[in-house]
Amino acid sequence: MAGFKSEFLKTLSERGFIHQISDEGGLDQLLAKQSTTAYIGFDATAASLHAGSLVQIMMLYWFQQTGHKPIALMGSGTTMVGDPSGKDESRQMMTAEKIAENKQGIKQVFKQFLDFGEGSNKAIMADNADWLLGLKYVEFLRDYGRHISVNQMLSRDSVKLRLEREQHLSFLEFNYMVLQAYDFVELHKRYDCRMQMGGSDQWGNIISGVDLGRRSGCEELFALTTPLLTTSSGAKMGKTASGAVWLSEALLPVYDYWQYWRNSEDADVGRFMKLFTTLPLEEIARYEALQGVEMNEAKKVLATEATSHIHGRKAAELAAETARKTFEEGSVADTLPSITVNASDLDDGVGVLSLLVDAGLAASNGEARRHVRGGAVRINDESVSDEKAQVSSKNLNTEGFIKLSLGKKKHFLVQPR
Repeated sequence: MAGFKSEFLKTLSERGFIHQISDEGGLDQLLAKQSTTAYIGFDATAASLHAGSLVQIMMLYWFQQTGHKPIALMGSGTTMVGDPSGKDESRQMMTAEKIAENKQGIKQVFKQFLDFGEGSNKAIMADNADWLLGLKYVEFLRDYGRHISVNQMLSRDSVKLRLEREQHLSFLEFNYMVLQAYDFVELHKRYDCRMQMGGSDQWGNIISGVDLGRRSGCEELFALTTPLLTTSSGAKMGKTASGAVWLSEALLPVYDYWQYWRNSEDADVGRFMKLFTTLPLEEIARYEALQGVEMNEAKKVLATEATSHIHGRKAAELAAETARKTFEEGSVADTLPSITVNASDLDDGVGVLSLLVDAGLAASNGEARRHVRGGAVRINDESVSDEKAQVSSKNLNTEGFIKLSLGKKKHFLVQPR
């Protein structure tokens, strides 16, 4: 569709969020005419969301900023089933207690992006456990099962790809699409919700909800998905060699989060600024035009802006200052992430491989060994070539810590306790 009338779709289009829309003209007309409610679901499969979820969170942010009402739906109910989308095997079953614990960690993120206070478009935080856990199975099948086509379910990618790979798909997982579709219908009843948004891998699940709503007598419902997001080199967004880029400071230090964005590839900077910051497009265009070493300044802006959304402006600027001191002045800032080691163990000597694993710079001794052999490891800025090297209290500097480095951009302080 050439040119949107609604501010929300215009913003999303300009910033690169849109992949598919079920009815572009109808949705654009609705959003231009009146304040509308839309939702995105987040299952509680971990104690925190990671950077890969930020595209969805930013869509909810822009939805509210353009005058509409966003719903962040916690999937406590659907987490008990497990989404088979993109998976070759069943997700590990989780206890209700673990799901509740994870949900509390996830909920904190949305308070940084959405206004749950007063006003006609205040955000809503709902939980599908409120209606799914109380369903009566036979009554549910009678009321909604007759509207759900198994033929269509088998054609959805989340099911079809699993069957084509001849991987086991349990009846439990097969029901996930049905429950997500019912979420949409239930949210329409409760909050007059007209649209579900999500990643492109959720298109089939979302369309099932649109279809169930139509067959159940709802007003027209809409679907909108974002493209599958990867870096220019093809890496999955929100993942690094050492693991997920968590949004919770308890799982990933602010400094490391800032560094993740600072390490973006040149070709990704403008695109990431549009998706993950609220900087004006004109300003982003100026940063995109930079070349060579000047692009490093744009990366610092990206890192600080993206970090400030999650951890606050003060923490983001502190991380930026820590990086400046570490890399530009050659000094060690006291805000670098750190690990502690028993003083007695440090007196006896601790293997450098163990330290790399404890600091999260390597997933195993084998990976740590490869880093040493590749010349990437340094202790107090001195290269380590012996994989059997020991670090002891003799390595403590005058400030009482040891600087452990992997490559040029990953640093930890080792301190005795």
